[in-house]
Amino acid sequence: MSKTIAIVGASGAIGQALAHGYAAQYPAVTVHLFSRQSLRDTVPRAHAHSINYSDEDSIAQAAETAAQDGPLSAVIVATGMLHDGGLMPEKTVGALSMDHLNRVLHVNTVVPALVAKYFLPKLSTTHRSVFAALSARVGSISDNRLGGWYAYRASKSALNMIIKTAAIEMQRVNKHAIVVGLHPGTVDSALSKPFQARVPSDQLFTAKYAAERLINVVENLTPADTGQCWDWQGLPIQP
Repeated sequence: MSKTIAIVGASGAIGQALAHGYAAQYPAVTVHLFSRQSLRDTVPRAHAHSINYSDEDSIAQAAETAAQDGPLSAVIVATGMLHDGGLMPEKTVGALSMDHLNRVLHVNTVVPALVAKYFLPKLSTTHRSVFAALSARVGSISDNRLGGWYAYRASKSALNMIIKTAAIEMQRVNKHAIVVGLHPGTVDSALSKPFQARVPSDQLFTAKYAAERLINVVENLTPADTGQCWDWQGLPIQP
């Protein structure tokens, strides 16, 4: 069966790998790629589009563009921010700043929420469909044993609540829609680069490997799995 998939945040390491992974696994797939930046390579059967995450009208237009030929089989939000130049994850409460909190929460929570607002109504209502946003294990409140990383943890916890709430709503209006968070593990990317020294080599994944595992998770989800956050192994992450 043909699929139409939208990947938001397609210029990042995981976003690009997801695009290539879907194109390789599903010859009939059509992929719409949305990014602020020009994509560095070409994905078979993909259509690249620009998007402005700070402009709600741009996000709304992106949804219309993705669904111009019919309902979507899957939407994956691969945007994310952990650090930005001199702004690094906070180790203590005294390191909190309004600027960092606002920026991280905007990228990790507000943007995926607005993507959900406009893309969820574009999901297929007659066949199984998935809306997935990249989350993180550190967004789990019950699993927080080390502290630190205030803004990032809070942004992912808030994202998980957006996902849960949207999943409940979609169960009422589209029984075929599945809404989930995805934890890709630690991926060798610009986001994780400053922190890789502490990561065991067997737990630092290439973007290609992480994307392959995430696609496998997405393709095996059922409506019973909606509202949860799943890791790359297909295991649920506790709230």
